[in-house]
Amino acid sequence: MTSNITIPIAAVIPATPRALLVQLNLEKKSFPFNPGQAIVIGQHGLDLKRPYSIACSPEQAASSRMLEVLVAVEDNGSPGTHLPALEKGQLIDIEGPIGSFVLPKLPIEENLLFIGGGTGIAPLRSMLDHALRMKLKKTITLVYSARRTEDFAFMEEFDHYARTGQIKLHQTVTRDDLAWQGARGRISLLNFKAVIENPAETLCFVCGPTAMVDQATSTLNALGVPREAIRMEQWSNKS
Repeated sequence: MTSNITIPIAAVIPATPRALLVQLNLEKKSFPFNPGQAIVIGQHGLDLKRPYSIACSPEQAASSRMLEVLVAVEDNGSPGTHLPALEKGQLIDIEGPIGSFVLPKLPIEENLLFIGGGTGIAPLRSMLDHALRMKLKKTITLVYSARRTEDFAFMEEFDHYARTGQIKLHQTVTRDDLAWQGARGRISLLNFKAVIENPAETLCFVCGPTAMVDQATSTLNALGVPREAIRMEQWSNKS
């Protein structure tokens, strides 16, 4: 069931040099969604809208009364003509939720593998938070790629999950970055071999730039992950 609502921006928070975390105040409105789904948004009164994955879990939204989206911006700081006034108090028209890229209520596979690139991390964050709150008895792994160190979003949160043993975290950067001491290059066969022990018992969620999604999907399939166990999402605003 989809809804059309208009709600104000509560806060615009820098997430990376190329993305903003936009918090939308639900106030007393109800907006149920499944972890991983998206919304279509635009400035109130404008016809132009774009889809964005919801970056928070349903539980986070219920607690904070906020919907969160991770908005990629251009070098001039603009997200595009659909959001010309991205500032606190600005009214935003929302349609949704939409999409079938969601975490199943009770996954049957032993392992959950989340693969994100750039702002494609948004729906994976929603699924991860939900999965951890559900206390699923699964091995949960996040493989996360970004251009440079500063382009990783939500790292305080993910590092906490990794330090406390709730998830396994693997990161890689794709551009020159003297500050980065970890893995380099695009997500590849080596990354997947390091984290997938039982391909037939692994459910994968892939979201990010089209080239990354295509390569990851074909590589996972070649490793023996069943095609139906590879879920993917692509939006034009992810980079």
